[in-house]
Amino acid sequence: MTSGLIITLVIGSIIKLLMSPPSIAVAWGVSKFELHKKLDSKDVTVTFNGTNLEEEEKNRFTDYFNKASFLKKYYIFPGNEKLFLQPETNVTPFVINVKRGKKEDVNFFVFSYDNHVDVVKKCKEKVVSYSISSEYLQNFSILTTNANH
Repeated sequence: MTSGLIITLVIGSIIKLLMSPPSIAVAWGVSKFELHKKLDSKDVTVTFNGTNLEEEEKNRFTDYFNKASFLKKYYIFPGNEKLFLQPETNVTPFVINVKRGKKEDVNFFVFSYDNHVDVVKKCKEKVVSYSISSEYLQNFSILTTNANH
């Protein structure tokens, strides 16, 4: 009788955890598959046209990047990665380099256009491209481009 009650409680607890897991576990699981991750400005370097942005500009750019709204993901056919990394446009990308651990680097190439911002994320040999909406990033790019030309 007691063993039946214990087994029922254990099975009930397992079912309860599976049906509504703790929020920490859910947040961890979602972050593993998140495409547009939030970046910490301490862990990144942002370059434009080969020169590093100053600390204040880097913090502002990272903040704008984090607040941007995800629009859509682009599918990249195998072998066409170079078309996304080096598109045939006159837009100079911002390059965000993120250090993850000792060996892994993630690069984000941020191409700003009039009505959206394209992001190409390169981690090892995997390339992912998506579009975000950020008026601040678009204005940031325009101001920087005009200042350098």
